[in-house]
Amino acid sequence: MEQDKNIKFKFSLIGFLFGLLFPLITIIVLSREYEVSLGLKSISYLHSKEFPLYIVDLAPFMLGGVFYFLMSYAVKYRKKLIDELNRINFILERNSEIAKRIGQGELNIEFSPDKADPLGQSLLLMRNNLIATREREIKQSWIAKGKEIIGDILRYYNKIDQLSYQTLVALVDYVNAIQGAFYVYDEEKQLLQNIATYAYNRRKYLHNEFKMGQGLIGAAAYEKDIIYRKEIPDDYVTISSGILGDKKPKTLLITPLLGDEKLQGIIEIASLEEDLDESIINLMREVSVIIGQTVFNLRVNERTEKLLQESREMTYKLQKNEEELKRNAEQMRKTQIELEETNRKLASQIAEVERARKRLYSLLENASEVISIYNSDGIISYESPSIIHILGYDSDALIGKSGFEVFDDKTNNIIRNTFEELLENPAKPLSFEYPFRKPDGEEIWLETIGRNLLDNPAINGIIFNTRDITVRKIAEKAQRMSGQMQALSENSPDMIVRIGVDGKFFYVNPVAEIYLGLSKRQIINQKLEDIQIREEIKDVFKNALERIKQELVKFQIETTFPRKDKNEDRIVQFNAIPEFNEGNEVETILYVAHDITEQKKIQLEIEQKNKSITESINYARRIQTAILPTEVKQRQILPKSFMFYLPRDVVSGDIPWIFTKNGEIFIAAIDCTGHGVPGALLSMIAHFLLTNIVSTKGHELDAGKILDELHQDVRKTLKQDTPEAEARDGMDIAFCKINYEQKQIDFAGAHRPMYYLKNNGEFFQYKGTLKAIGGIPMLKKKEKDFMNHKVIFEPNDKFFIFSDGLADQVGGEKNRKFKNSKIREVIIEHKDAEIFDFYNIFEDEFFKWKGANKQIDDILLLGVEL
Repeated sequence: MEQDKNIKFKFSLIGFLFGLLFPLITIIVLSREYEVSLGLKSISYLHSKEFPLYIVDLAPFMLGGVFYFLMSYAVKYRKKLIDELNRINFILERNSEIAKRIGQGELNIEFSPDKADPLGQSLLLMRNNLIATREREIKQSWIAKGKEIIGDILRYYNKIDQLSYQTLVALVDYVNAIQGAFYVYDEEKQLLQNIATYAYNRRKYLHNEFKMGQGLIGAAAYEKDIIYRKEIPDDYVTISSGILGDKKPKTLLITPLLGDEKLQGIIEIASLEEDLDESIINLMREVSVIIGQTVFNLRVNERTEKLLQESREMTYKLQKNEEELKRNAEQMRKTQIELEETNRKLASQIAEVERARKRLYSLLENASEVISIYNSDGIISYESPSIIHILGYDSDALIGKSGFEVFDDKTNNIIRNTFEELLENPAKPLSFEYPFRKPDGEEIWLETIGRNLLDNPAINGIIFNTRDITVRKIAEKAQRMSGQMQALSENSPDMIVRIGVDGKFFYVNPVAEIYLGLSKRQIINQKLEDIQIREEIKDVFKNALERIKQELVKFQIETTFPRKDKNEDRIVQFNAIPEFNEGNEVETILYVAHDITEQKKIQLEIEQKNKSITESINYARRIQTAILPTEVKQRQILPKSFMFYLPRDVVSGDIPWIFTKNGEIFIAAIDCTGHGVPGALLSMIAHFLLTNIVSTKGHELDAGKILDELHQDVRKTLKQDTPEAEARDGMDIAFCKINYEQKQIDFAGAHRPMYYLKNNGEFFQYKGTLKAIGGIPMLKKKEKDFMNHKVIFEPNDKFFIFSDGLADQVGGEKNRKFKNSKIREVIIEHKDAEIFDFYNIFEDEFFKWKGANKQIDDILLLGVEL
């Protein structure tokens, strides 16, 4: 301050002294003009003469004042500049200190820079950003730790009830809540069911079940989104969230659990905090996906265990059925031995009669029978040589001609009608008698029996056995029937009865006595209405008698006969055969009843068992169809794709598989050992194991590593890694992992290739590793890992993966296998076709190649355009 005064005085003095020059110069000039010498008198004189001189005299004072004013301003300005410099220096030092402390991590510094301090404003913004970043990191760390805690619990427990409770306890404790509830969604009942609660002291207010859309729980389930409620009034006791207690919550957080894109359950948490931190909501949002997927996997595992248990039970039942069938077969074998013994005895008795009638049979065979064979058009294809001496025709002259031209019109109509009836009813032989005029004019009577043997490759035609019955027709018939009937019926296990058209009994064999419950003496020569037998048996005979009278042909029915020795009826095959006299009128009726009770029981038992097995297989098909992806599901994930899928049996051992997670798509064609039920069971194991691996590790593993994991899991599941392992079952697979962001496909195969068609028509084949999934390991040989192929794709590239069913199909002109080379040729031949057209192309190629052959294996081929 003192220095400033000195400066102003000094410069004012300089101004004053400088100003003295003006009056001094003026006086000197005026003194010369007025010619006076310099002195006080002359100065006074000059002032009197020149009045402006007084004004000039003021110049020193004026200049001193100006210099003083200027220096005052300069001093002020200098002080202002120093103050500004000091302020700037202070700000720089302060900002430097703040920057240093911020750099050392001290973010709780309080300072308020003004708008003229851009550096301070920047430091303040940087501090705020660092604080926000640290808070985010703390929250993320807190969320990550919470996920790790929940993940450990999810990995440790494999039962839903245990897992739900432990998970709920951990979440309530971690987020500092007071109550919690865990609900599991039952898709079949469309209900959310409470299976775990924590910190409840008023359970009467706890709802155990919620429908979709009912209350807050149902609303969260319906919307599949988090519901966050706060400011809940203390008297709000009718809240339908399921959480109430002595101390009412202030905030409520309801989180749906989603797994495999479907609702799996609900977690409900209540807190005393007025407001929940956003990190708690984010934590619940992130862990809900993990918990939901785990619940889904556990449910899948439970269903798999249930299917395996059902499979074991089915196997046990099949084994029991097999044992019963073996016992039945043994019983049938013994019965067959007894029957053969009976037939042997019967044949011996028939042989005795045959020796007595040998001359007669020889005469009938050699002299009175003609064998004719007509094809389906009625053309004679064979005539026996006996026709020459029986009918008077040469057999060679008739072969190749119509069989209806040999006879007159009346006989021709009989034969033609018989021929047509034999074509319509192949199982029914027909016989008829008719007069015949030989070429020499002789008229004889013939009897012809026709049979349809078109299905017999040795005959391949309608066969007619014709014999001459002109002279000895009645006598020979009676003699043959009497002798044959007596020998056969007495030893037959069947009931044999002959009744006249008036209902009178002429003959009964010993078995008939057992069936009717009467002795032969009580039956022979008695009329049907007079004998004392059960009315239901009597009705069978009466109905048969009336039918024979009306239709004049034999017939066969199945009916029941009561048994006195047992509480059950016997089932019999009842035959009624009309016997005609010379006038072609029914004279007697022969009844033959064969006991088929045991056969019917066995047949019924087999039918019931077949029905049970068929129903079980159909149920397995419904389960497999519900689990496996359809072509519609595949096209939702891969719009440009097709699925050519033809199971050989009701259920399939070859299955398609597709999964998507974190923007990556996984697709596979799985070919399990065998087909039918065994192959289907193995395919479900493959489906669930592969789904579990991909859902947990798919993002971090390539396709080859995923197959390595599946290989070990299949062995562990089928216990093939134990010393006592016997099951060598396994599977082949073609597996792809598609990453559209990186435009890359990872492919790995177990015995199965991938065919790749680029958009420019170039074809590539990526071979699978020569190793199956599963199987018993070879102890002395180290297994190689599955090879992973990385393919960078371009838009409109196509690839095809498939099982071996199509390649192994037998067909074509030389009845050979379709082979992989044929599949490759079809793709290359139609390289310009759209991906959807390949379905029809392969379908046409397959059925054209298969022709009339049976499908030998399951067919699966998947095609995708990228």
